[in-house]
Amino acid sequence: MRYLSDILEGVAFTELQGSADVEISAIVFDSRQVVPGSLFVALKGTLVDGHDYIEQAVKDGAIAVICEELPAHVTGEVDFLMVNNSAKALGTLAANFYENPSSNLKLVGVTGTNGKTTIATLLYKLFRDLGYKCGLLSTVENQVNGRVIPSTHTTPDPVALNKLLADMVEEGCDYCFMEVSSHAIAQYRIEGLKFSGGIFSNLTHDHLDYHKTFDSYLKAKKTFFDNLPKSAFALTNADDKNGNVMLQNTAAHKKSYGLKSMADYRARIIENQFGGLLLNIDNEEVWFKLVGTFNAYNLLAVYAAALLLEQDRSKVLISLSKLTGAEGRFEYIVAPNKVIGIVDYAHTPDAVQNVLSTIHDIRKGKEKVITVIGCGGDRDKTKRPVMAKVASEWSDKVILTSDNPRTEDPPQIIKDMEAGIDPAFKRHCVSIADRREAIKTACMFAQPGDIILLAGKGHEKYQDINGVKNHFDDMEELLEQFKLMS
Repeated sequence: MRYLSDILEGVAFTELQGSADVEISAIVFDSRQVVPGSLFVALKGTLVDGHDYIEQAVKDGAIAVICEELPAHVTGEVDFLMVNNSAKALGTLAANFYENPSSNLKLVGVTGTNGKTTIATLLYKLFRDLGYKCGLLSTVENQVNGRVIPSTHTTPDPVALNKLLADMVEEGCDYCFMEVSSHAIAQYRIEGLKFSGGIFSNLTHDHLDYHKTFDSYLKAKKTFFDNLPKSAFALTNADDKNGNVMLQNTAAHKKSYGLKSMADYRARIIENQFGGLLLNIDNEEVWFKLVGTFNAYNLLAVYAAALLLEQDRSKVLISLSKLTGAEGRFEYIVAPNKVIGIVDYAHTPDAVQNVLSTIHDIRKGKEKVITVIGCGGDRDKTKRPVMAKVASEWSDKVILTSDNPRTEDPPQIIKDMEAGIDPAFKRHCVSIADRREAIKTACMFAQPGDIILLAGKGHEKYQDINGVKNHFDDMEELLEQFKLMS
C-alpha cells in the first residue's frame, strides 16, 4: 500500500479535488481490473476512452482518479486529479508506486525496426554468462534471471513494466535489457524510467498504420534518445542514415558502431556461412554462431554496449562466440534429404531482404530458394506489395499465404501483396491462403539442397484469426514435413 501523495512526485497536475492523503492498493487503467482502493487512470486510447468508464471504476471501488476531464456525475468520496496527459502521468505514477525500480539496476533499452529482440536477448545471455543476475523484456519472452514470464507486447504497459522491473530488483538483478518499441515511446509507456543506455539498430518501413508517416515513426524513436540522461550512453548504427539523427539532441554519451562507416566500434565480415560468422572485430578474428550481415551488426552492437558497461573485452568476445540468438530469428534445420529450412520473424521489407540476401550470399549457386511469406491483417497495408516484391526478386519460388490475418480476409491481404510483384516474376509465385498447406507445398517443391524460408512469424506459437489465437508454430510445421522427407 502506498499513499497517493507519495506517488505524485514528478506528476504535473492542474487541479486536485479532495485529498491526496489516501492509501492506494493498486494502479489500474482498465476499469475491469479495479479493486477496492485502486487509483484509476483514465486514458484516451485510439479505440476506447477511459473517461467513459470513470463512474464504473468508482462504483467498483476506485478511491482516486487521474483524468484529463472531470466526469459530469460521480458520487462517493473520491479524489480527482486533473492532468494534461494521463498516459504520461501513468508512467511516472507506476514508477513511483513500485519505488522507481529502474534506478536500482542498470536498464538498457534497444530500439529500431529490426534487430531489437536479438540484441536484447544476446545482451541478457552475455551478462548472465559473465556472472550477473539479469532481466530481459522482449517480444519473445520476459525473463527475471532465468524465470520465464510470457510476453504479450514488445514493451509492456507502464504498470506491468514497473512491476517486472521491481521483481528484478527484488531478485537482485544488476541489469535489465529491454526492447523499446515506437508504440511504447509514443504512448509514454517508458515514462518515469531511468535508462543507463540506449541502442539504435536501424530504421526502415514499418508501423505506418499507427504512425501514419515515416517522419513520425522516426521522431518516436528519436524521442527515446532525446530523453536519455547525461549519465547514460547512446549507441547508434553509423551505417544507417538515421543513426546520427538519433544523437542530435541527446545529452547522453554518444558512441557508434558499423561495418562500413567510420565508427567507435568496427567489424569486418571474413566468412559468412550456415555454420556461423567469422568477424574481424576491433582487429581480432572471432567465430560466432549467428549467421548473416544483419547479425554481424547485432553482435557488434552487443559487443559495444558491453564495453560501454565496463566489461572486459576478452571475456565479452569469448562469451559472445558461444551464444545463439533469439528463438525464431534465422533458426534453421536440415531435413534427411539435405533440404534446409529457415524460420525467421522477418515481417518488414528490409528484414525480408536481409534474410534473403544472407541466404543468397551463403548458397553455392544451384540450390533453389523457396519463400513462404504473408502479411499481418489490421496493420500497415503499404508494406504488403513491397514485401511481396522483395520476396519475388530474391527467391526462385514464392508462396504467398496468411500470417496473422486478424479481422481481415486472407485472400484480400494476399491480393494486396500480389500487386507489388513485377509481371516478370509472377510465374514463380503462387498463392495459398492456408499457411499449413503453403508450408506443405513448399516442402513438396523442394529438392535436396534447396532452401525453404518461412518468413514473418518466427517465434510465434499462434495464428490470430478473427480475435482467436489458434495454435500454429512454423518450426513445428516444418519439422513435421521434414519427417516425411527421405
